Amino acid sequence: MHLPDSERTRATMVTLRRYVPADYVSTAEIFLRAIREVASRDYTPAQIDAWAKIDDLQAWAERRSSRPTWIAVADGLPIGFADLEPDGHLDMMFVHPDHQGIGAASSLLLEIEAEARNLGLTRIFTEASLTARPFFERRGFIVLMRQSVEKRGQALTNFRMEKLLPQAGQHYCHLPVATRIRLKTPR
Repeated sequence: MHLPDSERTRATMVTLRRYVPADYVSTAEIFLRAIREVASRDYTPAQIDAWAKIDDLQAWAERRSSRPTWIAVADGLPIGFADLEPDGHLDMMFVHPDHQGIGAASSLLLEIEAEARNLGLTRIFTEASLTARPFFERRGFIVLMRQSVEKRGQALTNFRMEKLLPQAGQHYCHLPVATRIRLKTPR
């Protein structure tokens, strides 16, 4: 579903819900279209062809069901998804190209952060694409390292990033050379 820019700029209500097994087709479509239509601005056609593939849809569905996964919904349709592994790894977060810029990714990330805090985690981390890096940086993630990963014979650049999640009464600051300090909240 493609909406004209004038329609997309209207306030769209994005809600979140937990993934259900029937979402596997929608999440696969969101993943593939986001890579082909959004990430394609930052990667070559050969890199996109190597990345935008799902070899086994059943394995895809099982992976989504194996960890907390949330679905962003607008107008009753899934428009994005994100998941969280038990160690704080945000493995996937993708938003459908027709629904970029309406707050779906921000809502998903806030939910991921809340779940991580509920699990007692003090950080979340991800491997952000060239395309996603600015989004994560605007939301407090720092780049730990630039890396090159291979997908089906193609080298793709991404960034290992993390965000520290202070518990109540704490604040974290990232300092150069990955030095971290914990500050107490002034009373």
